[in-house]
Amino acid sequence: MLKNLYMDKIGKKAKAASRQISNVSIEKRNSVLKLFSKYIKDNSRSILISNQKDITNAKSKKVKNSFIERLRLDNKKIKQIRNSIEEIIKFKDPLNKTLSSWKRPNGLIIKRVSIPIGVIGVIYESRPNVTADVSALCLKTGNVVILRGGSEAFNSNKIIAGLFKKALKQKKCNENYIQFIEKKNRRNVDYLLSNMKNYVDIIIPRGGKNLIKKVLKKSIVPTIGHYDGLCHVYIDKEADLKIAIKVVKNSKMRNVSICGAAETLLIDKNCLKTHCKPILNHLIELGCKIVADKTIKKLISNKIKIATKKDWETEYLSPKISVKNVSGVEEAIKHINKYGSSHTDSIVTKNKKTAKKFLSNINSAIAIHNASTQFADGAEFGLGAEIGISTGRLHARGPVGVDQLTSFKYVVYGSGQTRP
Repeated sequence: MLKNLYMDKIGKKAKAASRQISNVSIEKRNSVLKLFSKYIKDNSRSILISNQKDITNAKSKKVKNSFIERLRLDNKKIKQIRNSIEEIIKFKDPLNKTLSSWKRPNGLIIKRVSIPIGVIGVIYESRPNVTADVSALCLKTGNVVILRGGSEAFNSNKIIAGLFKKALKQKKCNENYIQFIEKKNRRNVDYLLSNMKNYVDIIIPRGGKNLIKKVLKKSIVPTIGHYDGLCHVYIDKEADLKIAIKVVKNSKMRNVSICGAAETLLIDKNCLKTHCKPILNHLIELGCKIVADKTIKKLISNKIKIATKKDWETEYLSPKISVKNVSGVEEAIKHINKYGSSHTDSIVTKNKKTAKKFLSNINSAIAIHNASTQFADGAEFGLGAEIGISTGRLHARGPVGVDQLTSFKYVVYGSGQTRP
């Protein structure tokens, strides 16, 4: 690929800044975040005006409603952004922590100490709150961030990133701690993935399956992320019906457009007569479309369409759910491990042994007992804001928050020891 002077300049600025940022005190980092939160509050009207431009542009392209909802900001979401920043401020300094230490027989003292990762490239779609969350998390953890948001949220992202730069400048910090890629040319993303290994230490993609596939295919830089949020709820034969109804309703319908929303409901065949109709009727009342296997179709309504293999593989991100009856927990586990995305899956049961079997055997980053899949969120875990949910097994898994955005090094103290 030909040299991209614009992207190389961003990379050089980011790398140089990463050598300074770890020396910025926790007090200074937190003061920037407090000011950033204030700027978001003071400029909320301007942010919403910019966001409306993005929504108008998106609607002109006739995108799905679920996409618009992910893009949309309002006063409630602005407050949520500020709350996330405030939570990040409350965390203790994640840097220079002694994670473990030991003394060798020869007198050497070895410590494993937390350090920043370095330069983090984040490529994301739709959600403007990611700009604020990621910027705050990276500063807290002593990382420099290169942001490449989707063109559909360009105006929203630009004003939020600008406010972060303004807070850095006001507190006499290097404005290069955040790099916002303003040029919309997609070749800039390709260049970031395939030609900037000398500048970028890790790439984190947030978005749809196509974006994730592209990043994983093209990136020569290590990545953290997940393909889909194909989440399941399994209703065991010993499930409490009231709890089952609450969990299923919330897992599916609280917010249908997030990666923690349930997309498939599995019901033990031994409780179909008692549990199936009440649960599905509640979903139908809330406007949820049901597709199901033949057995459940007979129980509920002939109007329900038969679910296909494609349904078991689909992340709807809309008020729609696929429903299947299973012979027990073993078949539920088998189905989830075959069709799931290793994101978040929940079991509803009063039987602790059954719950333990489920939690131990599904391959998910987050396994839940008697609670909604929509708790798959860094803030709900007490981790503050998150960059995303990682379904991989290297470095980070589950919500990627403050602690997951650090690495470590070994510090060795001696008194003249030499190796024989």
